[in-house]
Amino acid sequence: QIAFMTLTLFPIRLFFAAFMMLLAWPFAFIASMGSDEQELEKPLSWWRKIVDVLLKAIMRMMWLAGGFHWINVKGRQALPAEAAILTVAPHSSYFDAIPVTMTFASIVMKAESKDIPVWGTLIKYIRPVFVSRSDQDSRRKTVEEIKRRAQSDGKWPQIMIFPEGTCTNRSCLITFKPGAFIPGVPVQPVVLRYPNKLDTITWTWQGPGALEILWLTLCQFHNSVEIEFLPVYIPSEEERKNPVLYANNVRRVMAEALGVPVTDYTFEDCQLALAEGQLRLPSDTCLLEFAKLVRSLGLKPETLEDDLDKYAAGAIKMKKEKVDLKEFSAYLEFPVSHTLESMFALFDENEDGIIDIREFVIALSVVCKPSKTLETIQLAFQLYQSENGTITEEDLAHILKTAMGVSHIDVTHLFRAVDEEEIGEITYDDFYRFAELHPHFAEDYLYADQMGDESGLETSSLSAPNGICTDFSPENAEDKNKPLQKKLN
Repeated sequence: QIAFMTLTLFPIRLFFAAFMMLLAWPFAFIASMGSDEQELEKPLSWWRKIVDVLLKAIMRMMWLAGGFHWINVKGRQALPAEAAILTVAPHSSYFDAIPVTMTFASIVMKAESKDIPVWGTLIKYIRPVFVSRSDQDSRRKTVEEIKRRAQSDGKWPQIMIFPEGTCTNRSCLITFKPGAFIPGVPVQPVVLRYPNKLDTITWTWQGPGALEILWLTLCQFHNSVEIEFLPVYIPSEEERKNPVLYANNVRRVMAEALGVPVTDYTFEDCQLALAEGQLRLPSDTCLLEFAKLVRSLGLKPETLEDDLDKYAAGAIKMKKEKVDLKEFSAYLEFPVSHTLESMFALFDENEDGIIDIREFVIALSVVCKPSKTLETIQLAFQLYQSENGTITEEDLAHILKTAMGVSHIDVTHLFRAVDEEEIGEITYDDFYRFAELHPHFAEDYLYADQMGDESGLETSSLSAPNGICTDFSPENAEDKNKPLQKKLN
Protein backbone atom coordinates (compact mmCIF):
# COMPACT_ATOMS: atom_id res chain seq x y z
CA GLN A 1 0.00 0.00 0.00
CA ILE A 2 2.79 2.41 0.93
CA ALA A 3 4.63 1.71 -2.34
CA PHE A 4 1.47 2.18 -4.41
CA MET A 5 0.38 5.35 -2.56
CA THR A 6 3.90 6.81 -2.75
CA LEU A 7 3.83 6.58 -6.53
CA THR A 8 0.24 7.75 -6.96
CA LEU A 9 -1.69 9.67 -4.29
CA PHE A 10 1.18 10.88 -2.08
CA PRO A 11 2.69 13.46 -4.49
CA ILE A 12 -0.79 14.78 -5.36
CA ARG A 13 -1.71 15.18 -1.69
CA LEU A 14 1.61 16.80 -0.84
CA PHE A 15 1.30 19.28 -3.69
CA PHE A 16 -2.31 20.12 -2.85
CA ALA A 17 -1.56 20.60 0.88
CA ALA A 18 1.40 22.87 0.07
CA PHE A 19 -0.76 24.82 -2.40
CA MET A 20 -3.46 25.36 0.25
CA MET A 21 -0.87 26.72 2.68
CA LEU A 22 0.52 29.08 0.05
CA LEU A 23 -3.02 30.15 -0.81
CA ALA A 24 -3.67 31.02 2.84
CA TRP A 25 -0.54 33.16 3.11
CA PRO A 26 -1.72 36.37 1.31
CA PHE A 27 -4.98 36.45 3.28
CA ALA A 28 -3.13 36.03 6.60
CA PHE A 29 -0.50 38.59 5.55
CA ILE A 30 -3.06 41.27 4.65
CA ALA A 31 -5.16 40.63 7.76
CA SER A 32 -2.06 40.85 9.99
CA MET A 33 -0.79 44.15 8.60
CA GLY A 34 -0.91 47.08 10.96
CA SER A 35 -2.72 45.23 13.74
CA ASP A 36 -1.86 46.31 17.27
CA GLU A 37 -3.06 45.18 20.69
CA GLN A 38 -5.84 47.77 20.94
CA GLU A 39 -7.25 46.67 17.60
CA LEU A 40 -6.97 43.00 18.51
CA GLU A 41 -9.02 43.55 21.66
CA LYS A 42 -11.88 45.00 19.60
CA PRO A 43 -14.53 42.82 17.92
CA LEU A 44 -13.49 41.62 14.45
CA SER A 45 -14.42 43.96 11.62
CA TRP A 46 -16.63 42.60 8.84
CA TRP A 47 -13.75 42.06 6.44
CA ARG A 48 -11.64 40.27 9.04
CA LYS A 49 -14.57 37.95 9.74
CA ILE A 50 -14.61 37.11 6.04
CA VAL A 51 -10.86 36.44 6.11
CA ASP A 52 -11.38 34.23 9.17
CA VAL A 53 -13.97 32.12 7.34
CA LEU A 54 -11.80 31.90 4.21
CA LEU A 55 -8.71 30.85 6.13
CA LYS A 56 -10.60 28.21 8.11
CA ALA A 57 -11.99 26.82 4.84
CA ILE A 58 -8.52 26.77 3.24
CA MET A 59 -7.01 25.06 6.27
CA ARG A 60 -9.81 22.50 6.24
CA MET A 61 -9.03 21.75 2.59
CA MET A 62 -5.37 21.30 3.54
CA TRP A 63 -6.26 18.65 6.12
CA LEU A 64 -8.63 17.06 3.62
CA ALA A 65 -5.67 16.70 1.27
CA GLY A 66 -3.87 14.88 4.08
CA GLY A 67 -6.55 12.21 4.29
CA PHE A 68 -8.52 13.73 7.18
CA HIS A 69 -11.75 13.47 5.20
CA TRP A 70 -13.94 14.26 8.14
CA ILE A 71 -13.16 15.48 11.65
CA ASN A 72 -15.38 14.10 14.38
CA VAL A 73 -16.16 16.89 16.84
CA LYS A 74 -17.95 16.12 20.10
CA GLY A 75 -19.28 18.62 22.61
CA ARG A 76 -19.50 22.40 22.24
CA GLN A 77 -16.65 24.86 22.21
CA ALA A 78 -17.20 27.40 24.97
CA LEU A 79 -17.26 31.11 24.24
CA PRO A 80 -14.21 33.18 25.24
CA ALA A 81 -16.23 34.78 28.03
CA GLU A 82 -17.06 31.29 29.39
CA ALA A 83 -13.53 29.85 29.18
CA ALA A 84 -10.59 31.98 28.11
CA ILE A 85 -8.25 28.99 27.98
CA LEU A 86 -8.58 25.67 26.11
CA THR A 87 -6.35 22.93 27.55
CA VAL A 88 -5.64 20.22 24.97
CA ALA A 89 -4.26 16.73 25.61
CA PRO A 90 -2.74 14.38 24.85
CA HIS A 91 -0.16 16.19 22.72
CA SER A 92 1.42 13.63 20.40
CA SER A 93 2.00 15.14 16.97
CA TYR A 94 2.18 18.22 14.78
CA PHE A 95 -1.19 17.04 13.47
CA ASP A 96 -2.53 18.37 16.78
CA ALA A 97 -2.58 21.69 14.89
CA ILE A 98 -5.96 20.56 13.50
CA PRO A 99 -7.99 22.03 16.42
CA VAL A 100 -5.88 25.19 16.23
CA THR A 101 -6.78 25.78 12.57
CA MET A 102 -10.42 24.93 13.28
CA THR A 103 -10.76 27.47 16.09
CA PHE A 104 -7.98 29.98 15.30
CA ALA A 105 -7.36 30.14 19.03
CA SER A 106 -4.10 31.78 20.09
CA ILE A 107 -1.28 29.43 21.08
CA VAL A 108 2.03 29.68 22.93
CA MET A 109 4.87 29.53 20.39
CA LYS A 110 8.61 30.02 20.20
CA ALA A 111 9.42 33.56 19.06
CA GLU A 112 11.60 32.11 16.29
CA SER A 113 8.50 30.58 14.65
CA LYS A 114 7.30 33.94 13.34
CA ASP A 115 10.36 34.12 11.04
CA ILE A 116 9.54 30.87 9.21
CA PRO A 117 8.50 31.67 5.62
CA VAL A 118 4.72 31.31 4.98
CA TRP A 119 4.10 29.38 8.20
CA GLY A 120 5.30 32.30 10.31
CA THR A 121 2.72 34.61 8.74
CA LEU A 122 -0.06 32.13 9.50
CA ILE A 123 1.20 31.85 13.07
CA LYS A 124 1.19 35.63 13.55
CA TYR A 125 -2.39 35.82 12.28
CA ILE A 126 -3.73 33.88 15.28
CA ARG A 127 -2.08 36.33 17.75
CA PRO A 128 0.11 33.82 19.61
CA VAL A 129 1.91 34.33 22.89
CA PHE A 130 5.56 34.27 21.87
CA VAL A 131 8.23 32.72 24.09
CA SER A 132 11.84 33.82 23.60
CA ARG A 133 14.58 31.32 24.45
CA SER A 134 17.17 34.10 24.50
CA ASP A 135 15.27 35.98 27.21
CA GLN A 136 16.00 34.44 30.63
CA ASP A 137 12.88 36.12 32.01
CA SER A 138 10.70 34.74 29.22
CA ARG A 139 8.88 32.19 31.36
CA ARG A 140 7.60 34.83 33.77
CA LYS A 141 6.62 37.18 30.93
CA THR A 142 4.75 34.37 29.16
CA VAL A 143 2.74 33.53 32.27
CA GLU A 144 1.93 37.21 32.82
CA GLU A 145 0.76 37.58 29.20
CA ILE A 146 -1.45 34.48 29.46
CA LYS A 147 -2.89 35.85 32.68
CA ARG A 148 -3.54 39.27 31.13
CA ARG A 149 -5.36 37.81 28.14
CA ALA A 150 -7.28 35.28 30.21
CA GLN A 151 -8.59 37.99 32.50
CA SER A 152 -9.73 40.31 29.68
CA ASP A 153 -13.40 39.19 29.90
CA GLY A 154 -13.38 37.65 26.43
CA LYS A 155 -11.79 40.60 24.59
CA TRP A 156 -8.86 38.48 23.44
CA PRO A 157 -9.29 35.25 21.46
CA GLN A 158 -9.15 32.04 23.46
CA ILE A 159 -5.71 30.64 24.19
CA MET A 160 -5.15 26.99 23.31
CA ILE A 161 -2.48 25.38 25.50
CA PHE A 162 -1.01 21.88 25.46
CA PRO A 163 -0.20 21.62 29.19
CA GLU A 164 1.96 18.47 28.89
CA GLY A 165 4.57 20.67 27.23
CA THR A 166 5.83 17.93 24.91
CA CYS A 167 4.68 15.11 22.65
CA THR A 168 3.88 11.72 24.19
CA ASN A 169 2.61 8.44 22.77
CA ARG A 170 -0.91 8.91 24.25
CA SER A 171 -0.55 5.91 26.59
CA CYS A 172 -0.95 8.20 29.61
CA LEU A 173 -1.13 11.86 30.59
CA ILE A 174 2.11 13.19 32.04
CA THR A 175 2.29 16.03 34.55
CA PHE A 176 0.60 19.21 33.36
CA LYS A 177 2.67 22.39 33.50
CA PRO A 178 0.86 25.01 35.63
CA GLY A 179 1.05 27.95 33.16
CA ALA A 180 -2.52 27.52 31.90
CA PHE A 181 -3.86 27.35 35.44
CA ILE A 182 -2.00 30.21 37.13
CA PRO A 183 -4.59 32.84 36.03
CA GLY A 184 -7.20 30.92 38.05
CA VAL A 185 -9.90 31.35 35.40
CA PRO A 186 -12.25 28.63 34.06
CA VAL A 187 -10.72 26.42 31.40
CA GLN A 188 -12.29 24.09 28.86
CA PRO A 189 -10.55 20.71 28.60
CA VAL A 190 -10.24 19.38 25.04
CA VAL A 191 -9.19 15.79 24.36
CA LEU A 192 -7.77 14.42 21.11
CA ARG A 193 -8.06 10.90 19.75
CA TYR A 194 -6.62 9.31 16.62
CA PRO A 195 -8.57 6.03 16.33
CA ASN A 196 -6.61 4.70 13.36
CA LYS A 197 -5.74 1.05 12.81
CA LEU A 198 -2.11 1.99 12.14
CA ASP A 199 -0.51 4.82 14.10
CA THR A 200 1.39 7.06 11.70
CA ILE A 201 0.57 10.17 13.75
CA THR A 202 2.74 9.91 16.86
CA TRP A 203 5.87 12.07 16.76
CA THR A 204 8.09 11.69 19.81
CA TRP A 205 11.75 11.08 20.72
CA GLN A 206 11.80 7.48 19.58
CA GLY A 207 10.18 6.31 16.38
CA PRO A 208 9.73 7.92 12.96
CA GLY A 209 10.96 11.46 12.31
CA ALA A 210 8.80 14.37 11.19
CA LEU A 211 9.21 13.82 7.43
CA GLU A 212 8.67 10.06 7.71
CA ILE A 213 5.46 10.64 9.68
CA LEU A 214 4.23 13.07 7.02
CA TRP A 215 5.01 10.54 4.30
CA LEU A 216 3.37 7.58 6.08
CA THR A 217 0.28 9.60 7.01
CA LEU A 218 -0.24 10.87 3.47
CA CYS A 219 0.08 7.27 2.29
CA GLN A 220 -2.98 6.30 4.36
CA PHE A 221 -6.18 6.52 2.37
CA HIS A 222 -8.08 7.85 5.40
CA ASN A 223 -6.93 9.29 8.74
CA SER A 224 -9.35 9.59 11.65
CA VAL A 225 -9.27 12.26 14.34
CA GLU A 226 -11.72 13.02 17.15
CA ILE A 227 -11.87 16.30 19.04
CA GLU A 228 -14.01 16.36 22.16
CA PHE A 229 -14.79 19.57 24.01
CA LEU A 230 -15.47 18.63 27.64
CA PRO A 231 -17.58 20.78 29.98
CA VAL A 232 -15.94 23.97 31.21
CA TYR A 233 -13.99 23.36 34.43
CA ILE A 234 -14.61 26.10 36.99
CA PRO A 235 -11.89 26.10 39.67
CA SER A 236 -12.66 26.15 43.37
CA GLU A 237 -11.16 28.81 45.60
CA GLU A 238 -8.49 26.33 46.69
CA GLU A 239 -7.62 25.55 43.07
CA ARG A 240 -7.35 29.25 42.22
CA LYS A 241 -4.73 29.61 44.95
CA ASN A 242 -2.93 26.38 44.00
CA PRO A 243 -2.27 26.08 40.22
CA VAL A 244 -0.63 22.67 40.66
CA LEU A 245 -3.74 21.28 42.33
CA TYR A 246 -5.88 22.89 39.61
CA ALA A 247 -3.72 21.32 36.88
CA ASN A 248 -3.82 17.87 38.48
CA ASN A 249 -7.60 17.93 38.84
CA VAL A 250 -8.14 19.00 35.23
CA ARG A 251 -5.71 16.29 34.12
CA ARG A 252 -7.71 13.69 36.08
CA VAL A 253 -10.92 14.75 34.31
CA MET A 254 -9.25 14.52 30.91
CA ALA A 255 -7.65 11.15 31.69
CA GLU A 256 -11.05 9.73 32.67
CA ALA A 257 -12.54 10.97 29.40
CA LEU A 258 -9.68 9.36 27.46
CA GLY A 259 -9.64 6.17 29.51
CA VAL A 260 -5.88 6.39 30.16
CA PRO A 261 -3.83 6.53 33.38
CA VAL A 262 -1.89 9.51 34.65
CA THR A 263 1.77 9.58 35.65
CA ASP A 264 3.62 12.07 37.80
CA TYR A 265 6.59 12.00 35.46
CA THR A 266 7.26 15.09 33.42
CA PHE A 267 8.96 16.12 30.21
CA GLU A 268 12.18 16.69 32.17
CA ASP A 269 12.02 13.15 33.56
CA CYS A 270 11.79 11.73 30.06
CA GLN A 271 14.73 13.86 28.93
CA LEU A 272 16.66 12.35 31.83
CA ALA A 273 15.60 8.79 31.00
CA LEU A 274 16.40 9.09 27.30
CA ALA A 275 19.48 11.30 27.51
CA GLU A 276 22.15 10.60 24.90
CA GLY A 277 25.15 10.51 27.25
CA GLN A 278 27.45 7.50 27.51
CA LEU A 279 25.66 6.36 30.69
CA ARG A 280 22.08 5.79 29.67
CA LEU A 281 19.77 5.04 32.56
CA PRO A 282 18.40 1.51 32.93
CA SER A 283 14.67 0.95 33.29
CA ASP A 284 14.95 0.19 37.02
CA THR A 285 16.82 3.40 37.90
CA CYS A 286 15.78 5.29 41.01
CA LEU A 287 16.98 8.61 39.55
CA LEU A 288 13.53 9.34 38.12
CA GLU A 289 12.14 9.23 41.65
CA PHE A 290 15.07 11.37 42.77
CA ALA A 291 14.33 13.95 40.06
CA LYS A 292 10.71 14.15 41.21
CA LEU A 293 11.83 14.72 44.79
CA VAL A 294 14.27 17.43 43.66
CA ARG A 295 11.35 19.31 42.07
CA SER A 296 9.09 18.71 45.06
CA LEU A 297 11.78 20.08 47.35
CA GLY A 298 11.63 23.38 45.47
CA LEU A 299 14.98 23.30 43.69
CA LYS A 300 14.32 25.27 40.50
CA PRO A 301 15.59 24.02 37.10
CA GLU A 302 16.96 27.44 36.15
CA THR A 303 19.21 27.58 39.25
CA LEU A 304 19.97 23.87 39.57
CA GLU A 305 23.50 24.05 38.17
CA ASP A 306 24.39 26.87 40.60
CA ASP A 307 22.95 24.77 43.43
CA LEU A 308 25.04 21.82 42.24
CA ASP A 309 28.24 23.86 42.44
CA LYS A 310 27.37 24.93 45.97
CA TYR A 311 26.53 21.43 47.16
CA ALA A 312 29.62 19.96 45.48
CA ALA A 313 31.86 22.48 47.25
CA GLY A 314 30.24 21.57 50.56
CA ALA A 315 30.67 17.85 49.94
CA ILE A 316 34.37 18.28 49.11
CA LYS A 317 34.90 20.10 52.41
CA MET A 318 33.09 17.33 54.29
CA LYS A 319 35.33 14.76 52.55
CA LYS A 320 34.12 11.23 53.36
CA GLU A 321 31.98 12.08 56.38
CA LYS A 322 28.48 10.58 56.45
CA VAL A 323 25.51 12.62 57.70
CA ASP A 324 22.22 11.93 59.39
CA LEU A 325 18.85 13.44 58.42
CA LYS A 326 19.31 16.56 60.55
CA GLU A 327 22.75 17.23 59.10
CA PHE A 328 21.42 16.54 55.58
CA SER A 329 18.70 19.13 56.20
CA ALA A 330 21.28 21.71 57.32
CA TYR A 331 23.51 20.88 54.33
CA LEU A 332 20.67 21.50 51.85
CA GLU A 333 19.33 24.44 53.87
CA PHE A 334 15.83 22.93 53.75
CA PRO A 335 13.70 22.07 56.79
CA VAL A 336 12.99 18.42 57.53
CA SER A 337 9.87 17.36 55.64
CA HIS A 338 8.30 14.23 54.19
CA THR A 339 9.95 15.03 50.84
CA LEU A 340 13.37 15.45 52.44
CA GLU A 341 12.91 12.21 54.39
CA SER A 342 12.00 10.38 51.15
CA MET A 343 15.09 11.76 49.43
CA PHE A 344 17.26 10.77 52.40
CA ALA A 345 15.80 7.24 52.29
CA LEU A 346 16.88 6.82 48.66
CA PHE A 347 20.54 7.04 49.75
CA ASP A 348 20.24 5.29 53.14
CA GLU A 349 21.43 2.00 51.66
CA ASN A 350 22.01 0.20 54.96
CA GLU A 351 19.00 1.76 56.72
CA ASP A 352 21.31 2.88 59.53
CA GLY A 353 20.19 6.52 59.42
CA ILE A 354 23.26 7.96 57.72
CA ILE A 355 24.14 8.65 54.08
CA ASP A 356 27.17 9.52 51.98
CA ILE A 357 26.54 13.09 50.82
CA ARG A 358 28.74 12.50 47.78
CA GLU A 359 26.11 10.18 46.33
CA PHE A 360 23.52 12.97 46.52
CA VAL A 361 25.85 15.32 44.61
CA ILE A 362 26.48 12.76 41.86
CA ALA A 363 22.76 12.05 41.47
CA LEU A 364 22.03 15.78 41.30
CA SER A 365 24.71 16.20 38.62
CA VAL A 366 23.03 13.53 36.47
CA VAL A 367 19.67 15.29 36.84
CA CYS A 368 21.28 18.66 35.95
CA LYS A 369 23.34 17.36 33.03
CA PRO A 370 21.82 14.07 31.82
CA SER A 371 23.77 14.06 28.55
CA LYS A 372 27.13 15.20 29.97
CA THR A 373 28.41 11.94 31.40
CA LEU A 374 32.06 12.94 31.58
CA GLU A 375 31.29 16.14 33.51
CA THR A 376 29.47 14.10 36.15
CA ILE A 377 32.30 11.57 36.34
CA GLN A 378 34.88 14.36 36.61
CA LEU A 379 32.95 15.84 39.54
CA ALA A 380 32.69 12.39 41.11
CA PHE A 381 36.46 11.92 40.86
CA GLN A 382 36.93 15.21 42.74
CA LEU A 383 34.64 13.89 45.48
CA TYR A 384 36.20 10.42 45.81
CA GLN A 385 39.87 10.85 44.86
CA SER A 386 42.69 10.44 47.35
CA GLU A 387 45.36 13.07 47.97
CA ASN A 388 47.29 11.89 44.92
CA GLY A 389 44.19 12.27 42.71
CA THR A 390 43.31 8.59 42.24
CA ILE A 391 40.33 6.35 42.95
CA THR A 392 40.02 2.61 43.45
CA GLU A 393 37.77 0.06 41.78
CA GLU A 394 35.43 0.23 44.79
CA ASP A 395 35.18 4.01 44.40
CA LEU A 396 34.38 3.66 40.70
CA ALA A 397 31.63 1.16 41.56
CA HIS A 398 30.09 3.67 44.00
CA ILE A 399 30.28 6.45 41.40
CA LEU A 400 28.71 4.54 38.51
CA LYS A 401 26.13 2.83 40.73
CA THR A 402 24.93 6.24 41.91
CA ALA A 403 25.14 7.85 38.47
CA MET A 404 22.88 5.13 37.07
CA GLY A 405 20.64 4.80 40.11
CA VAL A 406 20.92 1.02 40.43
CA SER A 407 21.53 -1.36 43.31
CA HIS A 408 24.48 -3.24 41.87
CA ILE A 409 26.96 -2.90 39.05
CA ASP A 410 30.11 -4.81 38.15
CA VAL A 411 32.87 -2.40 37.08
CA THR A 412 35.78 -4.84 37.16
CA HIS A 413 35.99 -5.20 33.39
CA LEU A 414 35.89 -1.43 32.88
CA PHE A 415 38.35 -0.65 35.69
CA ARG A 416 40.91 -3.12 34.38
CA ALA A 417 40.59 -1.70 30.88
CA VAL A 418 41.28 1.83 32.19
CA ASP A 419 44.03 0.68 34.59
CA GLU A 420 46.42 -0.42 31.86
CA GLU A 421 49.44 -0.42 34.18
CA GLU A 422 47.58 -2.57 36.72
CA ILE A 423 48.45 -0.41 39.71
CA GLY A 424 44.97 -0.69 41.27
CA GLU A 425 44.22 3.06 41.01
CA ILE A 426 43.19 5.39 38.23
CA THR A 427 43.00 9.16 37.75
CA TYR A 428 40.37 11.15 35.92
CA ASP A 429 42.87 11.80 33.14
CA ASP A 430 43.23 8.02 32.72
CA PHE A 431 39.47 7.66 32.52
CA TYR A 432 39.08 10.61 30.14
CA ARG A 433 41.69 9.27 27.71
CA PHE A 434 40.01 5.87 27.79
CA ALA A 435 36.55 7.41 27.17
CA GLU A 436 37.90 9.39 24.23
CA LEU A 437 39.19 6.17 22.65
CA HIS A 438 36.08 4.19 23.61
CA PRO A 439 33.06 6.56 23.43
CA HIS A 440 30.72 3.58 23.88
CA PHE A 441 32.52 2.29 26.96
CA ALA A 442 29.28 1.78 28.90
CA GLU A 443 27.79 -0.49 26.25
CA ASP A 444 31.08 -2.35 25.76
CA TYR A 445 32.24 -2.72 29.36
CA LEU A 446 29.18 -2.26 31.61
CA TYR A 447 25.89 -3.18 29.98
CA ALA A 448 27.28 -6.24 28.22
CA ASP A 449 28.50 -7.64 31.57
CA GLN A 450 25.11 -7.15 33.16
CA MET A 451 22.96 -9.09 30.70
CA GLY A 452 21.10 -11.71 32.67
CA ASP A 453 22.43 -10.35 35.94
CA GLU A 454 20.12 -10.36 38.93
CA SER A 455 20.39 -6.60 39.25
CA GLY A 456 18.06 -6.22 36.31
CA LEU A 457 20.34 -3.68 34.65
CA GLU A 458 19.56 -3.36 30.96
CA THR A 459 21.14 -1.52 28.10
CA SER A 460 19.22 1.67 28.23
CA SER A 461 18.42 2.08 24.59
CA LEU A 462 14.95 1.81 26.07
CA SER A 463 13.35 0.42 22.97
CA ALA A 464 9.84 1.47 23.81
CA PRO A 465 7.46 2.16 20.91
CA ASN A 466 7.65 5.94 21.12
CA GLY A 467 7.98 8.87 23.47
CA ILE A 468 7.13 8.21 27.10
CA CYS A 469 8.33 4.67 27.64
CA THR A 470 5.68 2.70 29.50
CA ASP A 471 8.43 1.48 31.82
CA PHE A 472 8.25 4.93 33.40
CA SER A 473 4.45 5.16 33.64
CA PRO A 474 2.49 3.66 36.56
CA GLU A 475 -0.17 1.22 35.44
CA ASN A 476 -2.75 3.22 37.35
CA ALA A 477 -2.97 6.37 39.35
CA GLU A 478 -2.73 4.47 42.64
CA ASP A 479 0.89 3.49 41.90
CA LYS A 480 2.12 6.91 42.95
CA ASN A 481 1.21 6.07 46.54
CA LYS A 482 3.56 3.08 46.67
CA PRO A 483 6.64 3.50 48.89
CA LEU A 484 9.83 4.66 47.21
CA GLN A 485 12.47 2.07 46.40
CA LYS A 486 15.80 2.64 48.05
CA LYS A 487 18.82 2.94 45.81
CA LEU A 488 20.49 -0.19 47.12
CA ASN A 489 17.61 -2.50 47.98
